[in-house]
Formats: sequence, C-alpha cells, structure tokens
Amino acid sequence: MKSVKLVLGTKNGVDIIRIDFRSDRTIENHLLELTALQQNHLNGTFYLENSSNNLSLIFNHLRKIRCYVDYSEVTQKRNELPKNKKSFFLPPLDPLQQRDLNRFRKWLMEKRLSPNTVNTYVEVTRFFVRYAILKKSNSYSKTLVESFNYDFIVSEGKSISYQNQCINGIKKYFLFKNIAIDALDLVRPKKEKKLPVVLSKEEIRSIIEETHNLKHKTLLSLIYSGGLRIGEAINLKVTDIDSDRMLIHIKGGKGKKDRYTLLSHSFLETLRTYYRQYKPNKYLFEGQRSEKYSTSSAQWVLKKAVFKAGIKKGVTLHTLRHSFATHLLENGTDIRYIQELLGHSSPKTTMIYTHVTENSIKNISNPFDDL
Repeated sequence: MKSVKLVLGTKNGVDIIRIDFRSDRTIENHLLELTALQQNHLNGTFYLENSSNNLSLIFNHLRKIRCYVDYSEVTQKRNELPKNKKSFFLPPLDPLQQRDLNRFRKWLMEKRLSPNTVNTYVEVTRFFVRYAILKKSNSYSKTLVESFNYDFIVSEGKSISYQNQCINGIKKYFLFKNIAIDALDLVRPKKEKKLPVVLSKEEIRSIIEETHNLKHKTLLSLIYSGGLRIGEAINLKVTDIDSDRMLIHIKGGKGKKDRYTLLSHSFLETLRTYYRQYKPNKYLFEGQRSEKYSTSSAQWVLKKAVFKAGIKKGVTLHTLRHSFATHLLENGTDIRYIQELLGHSSPKTTMIYTHVTENSIKNISNPFDDL
C-alpha cells in the first residue's frame, strides 16, 4: 500500500501541513488534482495551510487511491493545543449518507457541470454534512450554515473564492434535497479583485525550452499560443485544427460556447512534427491509458518546466492563457478581438488585462524623475 506522512511546519510565518512521501508518480498526479494544495517551487514538496478542514481534505483525497496517511504528528500536536483553542475532527459519513452524496454527484453531472466543479461541490458538501453530524443537527438551517461558514471558512482564514465555492456547493445540495433556499438567504461575499499573474515573453520561451518531451512541449505551446483553458486543450480533436485558415475551433468551451482562436504559424511546425511522431487518432492529446490526456499530467508537466526555468512566480496552466491575452494587448490588439479569442461573455472580464500590461504602466511618467 502506498503511504504518505503529514508533517507540521511553517512557511512565511504560516503554519502548514507538509506531505512527505517517496517519489511516486501516482501520488504526485493525484495530489495535483487537489486545487487547494500548493507546491514549493524549490524542492517540489506539497503543502497547505494547517487546519482541521485541510487535514480532512488531504485524508479524504488520498483515501480515493487507497493511500495510507500517517497523521500521528498532526494529531499529537493538536492534543497539545490550549483548551480555549477550537479544533474540529469531523465524524465519518454512514453508508446512507455516502449513497446520498453519490446520488448528488450524479445529479450534478446530469446538469452538465464541469468535472472540477462537480468534485469541488461534492467535497465541500461532504464537509458540511459531516459538520451537521458533529453538531447533531437534524435539519439544515441557516444557523447551521452560518456556523459552518464561521468555523471552517472565516476562522480558518480561507479565501473568499473558497467561501463562494462552499456556498455554491451547499446551495446546489439544497436544491438536490428540495430544501427551500430562498428563505435561508445564503449570500456570497464579494470576490477579491486580484490581478492575474502574467509571464514575460522571455519567461514563456524559457518554459517551452526547458520542456524537452515533444508531446509536453506541444501541449504547453498550444495553451499559450491559443489562449486556451486546460479543459479546452485536452478536449481538442485532431479535426479541430484548421491549418488552411490558421484557426483552432474550440467546441463547447466555458458556458457551452463554441469559438475560434489563433493558430500560430511558428507553432504549426511543432504541431506537425508532433502529429507525425505520435499519430493521435481522435483527441489531439491522448493519455497512456485513456482516450484523453489528463489535467493532472498537464499540471505536472508545467510545474516541472517552471522549476527548471527558475521562475519563482506562482504559475499555473491558466497563467499561460493570462499571458497570451496580456501580450496581445501589449502588441496593440483591440480588446474586443481579445474578448472573442478568449471566449469571454462580458468585456468587463477582458478589461482586467489593461491593468497588467507593461505598455500602460511604462508610458506613465514617474514624478520622482522630475525632482
């Protein structure tokens, strides 16, 4: 049986749980699917903030691949907490509740939500149901939701984005259970307006140059050169590449919308070399044991390339898409065209890139230079 050990530590003054294990690609790929997890770019170790919520999150996630989790050190430290310090250990679900959550998952899938959204909603709902067991609550009241929100989100210092995911997941669960949610008045907090991380063209080039595997290089180059979401990239079919018109046909993107985006002339030669060598049948990027390449494998490829390139920024696959949009804007492309290429419903979403372009900032005269 595969095993990991949870070790307590600190990073930038914050208590963290570090996941230690012998090098194992299965565990690494599975951990990459856990969006709350962070990775140290210097040594590759996985970690996240130390909390009861996150401890349960790690344990339940690793249990899916039948991995043994040694959390004795974490438990020992929690037993040493001051008596006035809250610490929650959620009780497990009984078989009936587990079957109910399985039906909830199928219900979400029938709504045609993305796999990532389904997994997130089911996971946060699992926490909520177990919290209700802890509180011995027979009904899902507004008071229970508010208590859960405070104990497991606010007091644990979770992000507003995570809080919104929790509320969305619980709302969907209430709809599934035919519980009237209007009377509960579950309001989502306003999301933080953070600017996206953007890489320079030199950093993009270094990431691609440090990716020596042709399949991996082609995938990362495609995501950047077309401004694709990772789900759009791995769902691309061979027939979606239109080299005559130099366009890529994105079918069923976010919001179930189709669109076209750019096919780079420079990238086309790499793509043709890849096609001749790998000979993909249906999907452009096929997995070793599956019809399509996996998101976790793509994340692992990027993380490895970023580490080799010596880039310290918090880079994700979506960073490549942000960089594509920003570089287009810096090249003078009309923002309305960028909106079409990215598949944004509202121009307001695209306007965020005006705040991170070098051109808009470098053209401002610094008053210090006039002293």
